[in-house]
Amino acid sequence: MSDSPPSASSPRTVYAVSELAEILRGLLEDSLPNLWVQGEISNLAKPASGHWYFTIKDETAQLRCAMFRNANFYIRPHPANGDAVLIRGKVGIYPARGELQMIVDHLEPAGTGALLRAFEALKARLTAEGLFEAALKRPIPPAPRRIGLITSGSGAAVHDVLTTLARRWPLAEVFLYPVPVQGAEAPPAIVRALAELPRRAPVDVVLLVRGGGSLEDLWAFNEEAVARAIRACAVPVVSGVGHEVDVTIADFAADLRAATPTAAAELATPDIVEWAGRVDDTDGNLFVAMQRRLQRAAEQLERNRARLHVLHPGRRLQERAQRLDELDERLRHALAARLATQRERLQNQGARLLRADPAQRLQGERRHIDSLATLLRGRMQTLLADRGGRLMRAQALLDSLNPDAVLARGYAIVRDQHGAVLHDAAQAPPGTAIEAKLARGSLIAEVREVRKDS
Repeated sequence: MSDSPPSASSPRTVYAVSELAEILRGLLEDSLPNLWVQGEISNLAKPASGHWYFTIKDETAQLRCAMFRNANFYIRPHPANGDAVLIRGKVGIYPARGELQMIVDHLEPAGTGALLRAFEALKARLTAEGLFEAALKRPIPPAPRRIGLITSGSGAAVHDVLTTLARRWPLAEVFLYPVPVQGAEAPPAIVRALAELPRRAPVDVVLLVRGGGSLEDLWAFNEEAVARAIRACAVPVVSGVGHEVDVTIADFAADLRAATPTAAAELATPDIVEWAGRVDDTDGNLFVAMQRRLQRAAEQLERNRARLHVLHPGRRLQERAQRLDELDERLRHALAARLATQRERLQNQGARLLRADPAQRLQGERRHIDSLATLLRGRMQTLLADRGGRLMRAQALLDSLNPDAVLARGYAIVRDQHGAVLHDAAQAPPGTAIEAKLARGSLIAEVREVRKDS
C-alpha cells in the first residue's frame, strides 16, 4: 500500500458520526442474537423515569447496560450494586456517546436459575397432587391461648414476632422451638419441630417464620419434606418467611401465609385493644338490652294488674253468688212443680179411691204415698245439702284467693318508695325507704340491715 495521499480524482465516502454510529449499531444488532451474560452489577442508577442503567463487569472487563421500565417492572427483588446477576439482551451502540451497550430484557440472580426451575417443578407437582388445595386449609383460632414458634433462636425474626405477640395478645403463652433456618441441617430440623412441638406443648397454632434473604438462603423452606410436614402438623400453621416479595413452597402448604414474620404474628392473634373496645361495646349493648327488658317487664306488670282487677276475687264471688241465686230459684221452681204434680196425682188417686172404695187398696196406696213423700223429702234434703256444700266450698275458695285473707294470716306486701313490690332482700339495700301493707293499715320503714338466706 502506498503512503502517498489519495489523488484528487479518487472517490471519497464521508460519513457523519451519527451515520457511522447507526451503521455500527445495525451491524452489531444484526450479527449478534440475544445473548446471556453473567457478571457483577455496579454503577446502578434508577432515575424517576423507571429505567435502570448499570454496568456489568467481571475481573477484566465491563459493559454498560440499560433495562427499560417495561422490562424491569416485574423484577423482584430489585438488584443492587455488587449483586451477581445473569442478564439477557442485545448488544448495540448508544449513538449519543458512541459507547457499546447492552439493552437488557431479562435479569435474574446468578446461580438461581436452576433453583427457580426446581422451585417451579416442585410447586407444579405438589399442586397437581392437591397438597395446596384450599379445602385442606384449617381455620386459625381467633384467640389462641398457646402459640408455638418455630424459627432461629437468635435471629431478628424471633425478636419481631415476640414483640408483636406481647403487644397484640399478651394473654397467650409462647413456646419457642429454635431451629436452624438456613443450610443443609435446616429442613430436617424444621420437619422435626413441626412434628414434636404440638406433642411437647398444647399449642393452638404454630408460626413458622424466618427473616429475608436470597433464594439460596430461603431454600430450606422450598423442600418437599417441609411442605408435607406442614400439612401433617397437628395444629394449623401460619408461615411468615422472608420479605413481602419472597414466596416459598412452605407458604403454599401453610394454612395461612403472611408476608413477613411480624405479619404472621399479627394474622395469628387478635388485637387486645380492639377486643377491649368490643367488650366495652358489648357491655353498653347489654345495659341497653337490660333496660329494654325491664321496660317490657314493667309494661307486662301493668297489663297483669289490669287483668287482676278484672278477675278480682270479689268480682268472681259476685258472679258465683248470682249463679247460686239462679240455681236456687230453679230448684224452688222444680220442687214446686214436683209437689204440684204429686199433689195432683194424690188428688187423682183419692178420687179413684173414693170411687172404688176398696179398703185394702186404699191402705196400700196410702203406704205408697207415704213412701213417695219420704223419698221426696230425702231427695230434697240431699239436693239442698249438696248445693249448700258447693256454696260453702266456693265461698272458701274465694276467701283463699282474697289478698286481704292472706294479709289477715300475718303476711305483708312490701313495696319500695316507687311502689314496686319487693321479692328479694337485695332489692332494698340499707337506707331504702319501704312500705309494708298489713291486713289493717300500712307501715312506713327504713331498711337498717339486709340478711340473705344462708
